[in-house]
Amino acid sequence: RLGPELEICGYGCSDHYYESDTLLHSFQVLAKLLESPVTQDIICDVGMPVLHRNVRYNCRVIFLNKKILLIRPKISLANAGNYRELRWFTPWNKARHVEEYFLPRIIQEVTGQETVPFGDAVLATKDTCLGAEICEELWAPNSPHIEMGLDGVEIFTNSSGSHHVLRKAHSRVDLVNSATAKNGGVYILANQKGCDGDRLYYDGCAMISMNGETVAQGSQFSLDDVEVLVATLDLEDVRSYRAEISSRNLAASKVNPYPRVKVNFALSCSDDVAVPTCMPIQWRHHSPEEEISLGPACWLWDYLRRSNQAGFLLPLSGGIDSSATACIVYSMCHQVCLAVKNGNADVLADARKIVSDETYVPEDPREFCRRIFTTCYMASENSSQDTCNRAKLLAEQIGSCHISLNIDAAVKAIVGIFSMVTGRTPRFSVYGGSSRENLALQNVQARIRMVVAYLFAQLTLWTRGVPGGLLVLGSANVDESLRGYLTKYDCSSADINPIGGISKTDLKNFIQYCIENFQLTALRSIMSAPPTAELEPLVDGQVAQTDEADMGMTYAELSIYGKLRKIAKAGPYSMFCKLINMWKEICTPREVASKVKHFFRMYSINRHKMTTLTPSYHAENYSPDDNRFDLRPFLYNTTWSWQFRCIDEQVNALYFFQLTQFAQIQQQ
Repeated sequence: RLGPELEICGYGCSDHYYESDTLLHSFQVLAKLLESPVTQDIICDVGMPVLHRNVRYNCRVIFLNKKILLIRPKISLANAGNYRELRWFTPWNKARHVEEYFLPRIIQEVTGQETVPFGDAVLATKDTCLGAEICEELWAPNSPHIEMGLDGVEIFTNSSGSHHVLRKAHSRVDLVNSATAKNGGVYILANQKGCDGDRLYYDGCAMISMNGETVAQGSQFSLDDVEVLVATLDLEDVRSYRAEISSRNLAASKVNPYPRVKVNFALSCSDDVAVPTCMPIQWRHHSPEEEISLGPACWLWDYLRRSNQAGFLLPLSGGIDSSATACIVYSMCHQVCLAVKNGNADVLADARKIVSDETYVPEDPREFCRRIFTTCYMASENSSQDTCNRAKLLAEQIGSCHISLNIDAAVKAIVGIFSMVTGRTPRFSVYGGSSRENLALQNVQARIRMVVAYLFAQLTLWTRGVPGGLLVLGSANVDESLRGYLTKYDCSSADINPIGGISKTDLKNFIQYCIENFQLTALRSIMSAPPTAELEPLVDGQVAQTDEADMGMTYAELSIYGKLRKIAKAGPYSMFCKLINMWKEICTPREVASKVKHFFRMYSINRHKMTTLTPSYHAENYSPDDNRFDLRPFLYNTTWSWQFRCIDEQVNALYFFQLTQFAQIQQQ
């Protein structure tokens, strides 16, 4: 039995790992597991932090029949992106070395053992040999399974704490299958599933692989708290597979052996000849659109049920972003109804608790959506009738409880206070106002919407005589956050944001997916409308303001900037160098330079907004989330004087080179 990484306390404990309470409670749980009848006659591999000689290690504790066989500390710690394991743990740097670990009294009383092996070792049962890897070690260039396999280990286990990122699952599957393709063997991977109290969603995908092929696949997204994946395999297939790999056998004859912990136990029995074994299967990957539909939906459900709130409130503008957020909530309702239909008693109990009805059974997603989801269209004099109608129609089709209101009175009151104090009245630019006046009047509308959203979230259910409050959902996409195209503390400021790590391009594809799979025809007009904030006055009743014109760049360009900045780790000059080749068919070097400068200027001016960004579902590796993922300054010299000068020099050099070439051609 293999479970995910640090499963006893939870992977997301963060600085709670410093607390002795976390260690104490982990051992208390371990004692309960050792005593439990369900753990008898099965080798159990569980994860927890362990303090050895006053050093904290991320460990696997492997036990059998109330006896601890081995404590195996993690060798390669995850310390990039969202991971900070080196902050709390120390890697085990003593390869193939085992020490004595003195057990705490609460464990000694159960096992009767004073000390157990602690270190880099493998288990030798009567019929095979098992070795453990822990999450990051699979991704390391010198993965332990390589040397363990050469030393005769036939079954590898991997306890993982791997989070969901769009289009990532295939890389994990490929790594596992390639591990057993090169060296033979059985590889078992167990991964966390669900929200562990943070921005990440751990997406399961438990799997069992043998000799390069998948034989069992767990679900990637589901509302089940527990999933058990099993397979029956023939170890003789591993031995036969390895027999003809001469390069492997030559390397194995020279390998430095691992310490072996002898286990008087067999995984097979003498009369299992007729037991059928599992055959290879084809791994089924979700499309990115399916991942957006399922991953954030499961994350929202975990957040809702654990926060003890009664539902969600979403400012629904009739645009792509807020509509995508609404569709994710609707998808969540689908998942809840499906889980209840399939007999998930835990989901049913949670749903009844959320709606405060002990007899309720969620069967229809639209009906459940109406109980837990309130959408709110907050119009101003700058809002068009088209967006109002689009929001209303979508709300009707998903079943949300929809509210339409007008914020003009509140806007005029706030501006009136300013005018009364200063004697000056700001005007929009179309009426002769300056850019400062224009921006301030837009921001007032956006911030009032945030205040109104929270007021309705707290009191809407009170007006209906229903207990509880609503979580406010944000709907700023990852590209807008990167560019800073949002008002600080506007209606994108919310409790949580399911699309904050998803690009505009992917959201458009997701909207198309919802049209086809949920039959939400209201989304067609939303897809065809140009994205707009609707914060400036209409012209002849029509929207004159568009997002891309305001930003000075397209959403497609923004995605490229984001990937180069974060994933490729490019500063202004490096980004320019990459883009002059990438865009050579559509832009001159001088145009590329102008675009890159504009992006970095806007990025640095608005970087401070990331410090107050609503906690968002992490879905992209170029997320600008300041809190855990993108650790960069928020106060910049926005002139980028040195970097921009380097770009200008390179542009001039390129033009000089082109002129020289042209002159040489003319001479010829």
